[in-house]
Amino acid sequence: MDLLQYQSDFLKYLAAQNFTREPRNLYEPVDYILQLGGKRLRPVLTLIAADLFSGSYENALPAALAVEVFHNFTLVHDDIMDDAPLRRGKETVHEKWDINTGILSGDAMLILAYQYFENYEPVVFQKLAKLFSKTALEVCDGQQLDVDFETRNDVEISEYIEMIRLKTSVLVGAALKMGAIVANADEEAAAHIYNFGVDLGIAFQLQDDYLDTFGDPESFGKQVGGDIIENKKTYLYLKALEVASPADSEALLALYNTDEVAKETKVTEVKAIFERNNIPALTQQLIEDYTNKSFEHLTKLDLPAKATDGLRAFGVQLMSRKV
Repeated sequence: MDLLQYQSDFLKYLAAQNFTREPRNLYEPVDYILQLGGKRLRPVLTLIAADLFSGSYENALPAALAVEVFHNFTLVHDDIMDDAPLRRGKETVHEKWDINTGILSGDAMLILAYQYFENYEPVVFQKLAKLFSKTALEVCDGQQLDVDFETRNDVEISEYIEMIRLKTSVLVGAALKMGAIVANADEEAAAHIYNFGVDLGIAFQLQDDYLDTFGDPESFGKQVGGDIIENKKTYLYLKALEVASPADSEALLALYNTDEVAKETKVTEVKAIFERNNIPALTQQLIEDYTNKSFEHLTKLDLPAKATDGLRAFGVQLMSRKV
């Protein structure tokens, strides 16, 4: 596993695509969001899985790009729904252009993602498209739950975990499984690598939630405290309600149910409640738990120890990331 090589080859493949066709006002935003950078986690996972199961990953590049285009499509629409000003430290698409452009360019990205499966023979195409359709619909399910939770005060931690499983982690699992499909891995192996990705994806999203509140705005690339401002019922919030004193719980509920407090004040006061109740450490513990749970799926794969060790190292790296 050479992560830098996977990333380098993926970026070369991405650079070779023509996303600036006519009409330019439709495709320039597509090119813009895809060139903003990011971790390229999902396409790299597709290449990793293809390499693990076949010893080659070049044939998985179209599937990897499909995953990345779809992921960025969800970001464009998520940013509109959240009215987010920044993405990876730069203006979001709807801020740089306008909301209508963001909606339409995002729609185009979803269709473009499907087109990359046309690079494969019919049997592989069918498997990829079936998995992709299932995953895309689950991501929509998760996004709707996320929106619903904003106006609910009775969200359970188990409901939140299910929401992030749908909204975020199923795509991580699908990215890995697509690589396995391209490599013609058997169904059992593809299922194990998918489940590894799902649990790793939950850990990944929990780390994202942690960084949203306690990350460095310079390295995180997004507005720190955005989840608090948007009244997101993250694990940090839900765990605080579970363990906090009655006074802190009451204060937290009040802060999440008013528009009269200035944004900066709200973020500061909520962070103080989290810190008083050991929420950063509790969140980090859950991240570690899901990371370790993901590793259990690797023991069921008939792969060399060197390969699974590489995936474990990758998971540990994600767990400790700052961006």
